[in-house]
Amino acid sequence: MSLEWREAFEALEGAYATSTMRGYYSDVEAYVAWCETARCTPFPASAAQVSAFLEAEAEGKAPSTVRRRLYGIRKAHRLLGLDDPTRDETVNLAFRRVRRARPSRPEQARGLTSAHLRRFLAVQPDSPWGLRNAAMLSLGYELMTRRSELVALRDSDLEFRDDGTFRVLIRRSKADQEGRGRIAFTSSDTARCVLDWMDWRGDCTNWLFCPIYKGHAIDRSLSDSTVKTVIKTAAKSAGYPPGEVRAFSGHSLRVGAAQDLLRRGFDTAAIMRAGGWKSVSVLARYLELAEQNVWET
Repeated sequence: MSLEWREAFEALEGAYATSTMRGYYSDVEAYVAWCETARCTPFPASAAQVSAFLEAEAEGKAPSTVRRRLYGIRKAHRLLGLDDPTRDETVNLAFRRVRRARPSRPEQARGLTSAHLRRFLAVQPDSPWGLRNAAMLSLGYELMTRRSELVALRDSDLEFRDDGTFRVLIRRSKADQEGRGRIAFTSSDTARCVLDWMDWRGDCTNWLFCPIYKGHAIDRSLSDSTVKTVIKTAAKSAGYPPGEVRAFSGHSLRVGAAQDLLRRGFDTAAIMRAGGWKSVSVLARYLELAEQNVWET
């Protein structure tokens, strides 16, 4: 049975995002490896066995990682048609002990607010790479995209409007696995930045952002890791100290834009609409680190 879990997980392919599948495989592999060391059979597992694994993982892992491991074990039992031991109260109490033993605030990327964005744009080189990166930073900030959403954009997803702005269709996201899409808008300044890049890039590709090789645009999409690289390189070029450079990530554009909208007085519904959030509680985590003093006059 322990060898069959991989075959069972193949049934999920296409129904879940690639990153989600990687997480499932990684978490169940960690559990199976622990079982080998503990000389016990992974599947089916007893509640006591799962509890022991969770408490062992807690010695070196954050509670969020331990919770993810728990979900992986739960999914594996369901796919294998086995009784689910993870719902047992013993397991629930074990996880509560894990959380109480290592209380921690969820880590959040540093918000790339408008003040940071201006500094990042100011250090972009006068080159094709500078044109592309400035357009990526500006567009990613105003659309509040995740990395994967930004690099997935195609020319056909952008509609230039009479007022000099873009109406943008974001076709699929982490929270929209069915691909219903959401609509977002840009300022005229960002639209000009994007048009400058598109004028240089030409018609060699319909990917909005593409690699550049020896001064020529290449007909393929960028890796989503490029977004993080562009952000961190800009922070370093702008003179941020190493610790602050590390605090920025590919998610910083989304976080910073949401925080800026809060400070500008937009209500929750408007921010959720602009960034495609479906849950107020999720948005609240983005906003909790916003530097906003409600008593400031």
